[in-house]
Formats: sequence, C-alpha cells, structure tokens
Amino acid sequence: MLDDYFSILKGKRSARHWVCRGIDTHLAEPENYPINELWEIHLQCMEKFRKVWKSGETPAPVKHSLLDLKAHLARKMLTECHMCERRCGVNRELGELGFCKVGTVSRVASQFLHIGEEHELVPSHTIFFSGCTFRCVYCQNWDIAMHPDAGVEADILRLAAILKEGVREGSRNANFVGGNPDPNLHTILQIIRELDESCRYLPMVWNSNMYTSQESMDLLDGVMDIYLADFRYGNDSCAKKLSEVDDYFNVVSRNFLLAHRNGEVMLRQLVIPQHLDCCTLPIMKWVEEHMPQVYFNLMFQYRPEYRASLFPDINRRLTVEERKLAIKYANDHKINIGQ
Repeated sequence: MLDDYFSILKGKRSARHWVCRGIDTHLAEPENYPINELWEIHLQCMEKFRKVWKSGETPAPVKHSLLDLKAHLARKMLTECHMCERRCGVNRELGELGFCKVGTVSRVASQFLHIGEEHELVPSHTIFFSGCTFRCVYCQNWDIAMHPDAGVEADILRLAAILKEGVREGSRNANFVGGNPDPNLHTILQIIRELDESCRYLPMVWNSNMYTSQESMDLLDGVMDIYLADFRYGNDSCAKKLSEVDDYFNVVSRNFLLAHRNGEVMLRQLVIPQHLDCCTLPIMKWVEEHMPQVYFNLMFQYRPEYRASLFPDINRRLTVEERKLAIKYANDHKINIGQ
C-alpha cells in the first residue's frame, strides 16, 4: 500500500511532477494552437508519460514540457470554467464568478507543516486555499470554505519557495487543500512548475472532495502522487441535502477510479450521524467491489458545526453504537481500516 509514495520518499524514484517535466511537447507557443489540438497533444504526451513512469526512468527536464502544457490548459479553463463538475462555464478572466465564487487570483487562507493528517503523510506541507465547490451544512472549515475572499492573494513564486524551504524542514509532501483545491487548479500547477530539483522527491497530494471535472482529473494525471480524497455520501439525495451538490455518486465514484488508475488513493469516509445505512454502507460496498485494497480512513471526527443545528438528525456527535456499527460494516466488507 502506497508503494510509489514511499519509493519517492526514499529517493528510489522521482515524483510524478518531476517526470512530467521530462516529457517534451515541442510547443514553444501553445497559445497559437486551438484548444482541441492542445488536448490531443496532451493525450499523446500522457501516453509517453505512462511508458516512462512504468519504466522507472526519469528523463531530464525539457524547455517545453508536459507540465507546462498542463498549466497552460488549466489557465485556458478559466475562460469557461469547468474545473469542477458544476461546470458553471463562467469567464473568470473577465471577473465572472461561478458557484464557488473563486476569482482568477487564488487566495490562501494559511500554509504550514501540518501534523494533523494521516500518519504516513506527516509532516505535510499544507496549503489551504479559500473557497469551496460544496456547501456542507456541517462544514468544520466554514470560515475558509464559505469565504473565497478570505486570506491573501496567492503569490506563485513565494509559495514555491515556501515548499522548497519545507523540504529542508522535513516536509514529506506538498498538500493542496482548502476549502477545496479544484477552483485553484491553475494556481497549483503554476506553483509546481516553479519547484526545482530540491523537490524532485517531494510527492504531490490532491486533498479534495473529488467533485473534480474529467478535464481537471486529466491535468492532475502525471502530477499528483496521492489523492487524499473524501467519499462522503452513498447516494445523491444526501449529497443534495447536506452539500447542495447534484449527481454526486456518479461523479465521485468515477474520479476515485481515475485516481486509483493514475496515482495512489487515501480514501476518507467521514461517518455522519444517522447516515451509516444510506452513506457509509453503500460506499463500503462500492469499495469492496471496485477498490478492495485501497487505503481506507474511517473517520469518527464529525462534530456539528456551521449550520448543522438546522438539521436535527445530524446536530450531534456520533454515538458509541454508531462507531461500532461502522466498524462492523467495514469488517463485513473486508475494508481494512486499521482498527
């Protein structure tokens, strides 16, 4: 489990983003190409990337790399935003705002060496972006997630320098979160582009609600090593009621399969009061069928925050019985939760 991640930490192979720098697109001026042609070139270069990654080799960085192309495509996505599957289609370059209300310039609420993540990741150099694509009524980070204007404007060069300094301080990875990182994909890829060889063995972590668009998932492929990902709801009705999101299960399950193919997954399942049979259990059944050996973090940290008091069924912490039932469901479906 997490074999690639630990191989990178031990210096046995380079992180994906560093390999991506060695895939040549031969595109000196990508802005002169139509967008559909750029995506076709991206597809061809990703085929090269997969062959190189499988070989374990690390080609030398090139002037016009696949990573550069990914950053360019992410920036172009701002003109008709579909970084998440809400697919608002607004032109953020012209100041238009979609559901998340995140503008062209990302904002950072905080960044630090985080010791509160899964123990394999600690210490994790975590960048918290403001804004989110969900409206979870129980959000524990509502001051960041619900306020896209919180924090300070993201300074690409400064954040890259901070991540490089973090390596010297002992960070094991660069962890992009929020809020949610999806609306900030263009900024995140620009930050990664500015890293140097000191970060060759620094894994990248995408810490997301996994409502990411197919196109964004394609751009993350070849860059992210770990998908630290929430699988929250076992049906669309609960997702709509509690997070104001449509077609949840279809989108998120698709993205978990993509993440499982393209990198390594650390799945988080936050157990919500009175949502074990409708959410926790269906998720475990799906995992047993599709990703039986996945790293599965069954989380009992739920607490009623933000607007949870307006929803009596979730306006409390978990009971001992609910915790025991969640563990029983995990055992019944051969889910290794480390209990």
